[in-house]
Amino acid sequence: MTSPIGGIAPIGIGAVSGVAGAQTGTPAAQGTDGFAAVLASSFDRMAGLQASADGMAAQAATGDLKDVHDYIIASTEAKLATEMVVTIKNQAVAAFNEIMRMPI
Repeated sequence: MTSPIGGIAPIGIGAVSGVAGAQTGTPAAQGTDGFAAVLASSFDRMAGLQASADGMAAQAATGDLKDVHDYIIASTEAKLATEMVVTIKNQAVAAFNEIMRMPI
């Protein structure tokens, strides 16, 4: 699935590989490293969205951008991706801290 802006796939639950299959309960992508691979791919995708938005911002500043809406959409996608990755990181840290507080 690609976005109409620059061919970048949206980030979301459906875009994450390695999420458990709905009917079988098994990982959708066998052979992946699990959470670490999903998190790394999310960081890479976030960096790509931010680079795309930065490139469009430079084009808008120089007057080379044909439609300012493309920049607004790319900027919003980058912002939402950043918020999602930060939220996932915060929840992972909170879960780790909770596990560390468990008595042995």
